[in-house]
Amino acid sequence: MHGLVPPLADCFTTRPETGPAALDAQPPGQLLVLAAPPGPAADWPGGTGKTQLAVHLAQTWCHQRADSLLIWVTASSRAAVLSSYVQAFAERTGMAPAGDGETIAARFLAWLAETGRPWLVVLDDVSDPADLDGLWPAGPAGQVLVTTAAEGTVPAARKPALFPVGAFSSHEALTYLMGRLSGDPDQRLGAVDLVQDLGGDPLALFQASAAIASSGLTCRDYRDLFAAQQDQLARASGAPPGAKVVTWMLSVERADQLAPGGAAQSCLALAVLLGGHGIPETVFAAPAAGEFIAGAAGDTRGPQGALHSLERTGLLTIDPAGGARVIRVHPVVQAVVRMAMPGDVRDQAAQAAAGALLQAWPDDDDAQPLLAEALRSCVASLERAAGDALWAGRSHQVLLRAGQSLDSARLSGPAVAHWQLVASASERALGPAHPDTLLATGQLASATLAAGLGAEAVALYQQALDTRLKVLGPDHPGTLAARADLGGALLTAGQPFEAIVALEAVLAEAPGAEPADHGAADLSVLDIQDTLAAAYQAAGRNLDAIRLAARTLAGREKQQGPDHPGTMSTRGSLARACLAAGRVKDAIRHCRQAHDSAQRVLGPEDPGTLSALSALADAYHSARRLKDAIPLYEQVLRDRERIQGPDHPDTLGARGQLASAYHSAGRMASALELYERSWTDCRRVLGPSHPDTLAAQANLAHAYYAMGRQAEAARLLTGALADCERLLPAGDPLTGAIRDSLDAVARG
Repeated sequence: MHGLVPPLADCFTTRPETGPAALDAQPPGQLLVLAAPPGPAADWPGGTGKTQLAVHLAQTWCHQRADSLLIWVTASSRAAVLSSYVQAFAERTGMAPAGDGETIAARFLAWLAETGRPWLVVLDDVSDPADLDGLWPAGPAGQVLVTTAAEGTVPAARKPALFPVGAFSSHEALTYLMGRLSGDPDQRLGAVDLVQDLGGDPLALFQASAAIASSGLTCRDYRDLFAAQQDQLARASGAPPGAKVVTWMLSVERADQLAPGGAAQSCLALAVLLGGHGIPETVFAAPAAGEFIAGAAGDTRGPQGALHSLERTGLLTIDPAGGARVIRVHPVVQAVVRMAMPGDVRDQAAQAAAGALLQAWPDDDDAQPLLAEALRSCVASLERAAGDALWAGRSHQVLLRAGQSLDSARLSGPAVAHWQLVASASERALGPAHPDTLLATGQLASATLAAGLGAEAVALYQQALDTRLKVLGPDHPGTLAARADLGGALLTAGQPFEAIVALEAVLAEAPGAEPADHGAADLSVLDIQDTLAAAYQAAGRNLDAIRLAARTLAGREKQQGPDHPGTMSTRGSLARACLAAGRVKDAIRHCRQAHDSAQRVLGPEDPGTLSALSALADAYHSARRLKDAIPLYEQVLRDRERIQGPDHPDTLGARGQLASAYHSAGRMASALELYERSWTDCRRVLGPSHPDTLAAQANLAHAYYAMGRQAEAARLLTGALADCERLLPAGDPLTGAIRDSLDAVARG
């Protein structure tokens, strides 16, 4: 099981009269949607128990299958969906995922589409169909269960089976209420009439029974309170209110009695701003939350009493699953409390919530990914509910922390969307020259580049540079850093010549830089020199790349030592530059040294060591020393399959490299077998349109051509070329290489 499944509520009923049939009764591959039907205008929509039914259906399905896989996804945002898929992939494979969130999600969905293992994906609380673009699970062995507040949320193209989840039947409602009040049978007096008053509404029954159970009231007593409150609201609004409108107000009054002084309402204010999809209890234990609640209550007993009173009255639930307690607030309660909250109270609660989130955030998101995702979800909810209030003082720092967490989790698409909102809001609230605005703009550019949007990223980096030039001046270190960032972005975006111009200008003006030796004493300058050397190589200026990389390597060895990660990285860059220039002996020497350092510092099984060994094999391959190259390629492939798994992108690459070496050695049968497997695996793991898949397709075509199978080679190359021209940027090297290969095949 993957994901945090909400617990079944006390006295949960399977709803034999109004609930859906078991998932086994659904056709294979059917997408079942549990949705709230439209209700009376005077009542709040939702609160009908969709998630509870989904939990029951999922657990029942799971218990009937020993080898089944349940993936529970809180689908309130695209970031949450991607994060769930990434975690499920990591748990399934037992290894750290490689690539960004979209790539890993695609690999996970591809596995679901092909596996024969029974699986069920529950997408709970889908609100925006755009959040699931390209992320809908499908496969012959699986089923998909969706809960949503609106019937039209799931696109008709998915052919969903819609099941409206409405009110309890009279019998179901009475059975539920009697079960909830089993502790004191005398409290059941008047239960039949109360069920009728509440119209069988599940959430209203939950709140009413909680308020009754936490007091000495009977159902008849509660009916009197209900009628009085309903009449008061009807006179004020001119229309009779829905049942939930009345029961939540009575629950708030009862919570105030259990935790006097306003602590319960202050605690509830924090909870509804932070959302209801699992708020870590550590947030309420943070000093900022405690001070806010204590200030309202006039004591220092902390939030536990307030939380307990809210739980006892049905305004929230506390889930102890997995030892990490989480607080859940129903969306209906969230909506009504937010609507009723005075603006000044909301602003104070928002600032306290922001401070508590920052205090609860772990230093290392990767070590606690579920906690980090929960906190990001809380920040998103807080921003939606009280965005403007966060820009008073320093509360907006929590938005910066959430963006950094999205970056760390490699959720590139959601990170771009988040930083766009933060940068725009910061510019409006603080001005374009404020340090936090500059930080947010830079992070937006970085996230855009990480998402593969090179042209857009270059424009953003240029915008950031222009702002710094205007505000800080041309000689400020921040301006020089922005120019260096622009140069790196130009290189990543495939504009090496423009990158060279930008980076050379930065080095000429960098503090401490000397014309003959661009400031080897300055470590930031060494990083810029590494980037410039890579730009030289990308532009075909291999001798310039070698000279600069050698100078940078000398500087790093002198200051950082031969085993520093930066030194090892620069040595690898120097080796690649030597290889590109045809200086294979120098390349082999540097590759050996890089591998020796990696093995000594990182260990023989570290992915970095395997990459260094693969680079050494490449150098031998280029030198036509195939007897030396092939054993190394074989070792790298064995180790990657064992350590990183057969489907890891590095393993796929290692398989293709070994196939190429076999091809060069004339071992065509072995090469063809690996080429075919490499292409099949790339299509399955990366998808048919991934550049690595298209390259594997072209390599297989070359093998077919070498074996005299020209027609098959032409077919594969024609398909690969069409995909490259459709999917890759104009002028991409892969497209040109495949076009040249197809021309060669056509000429015979």
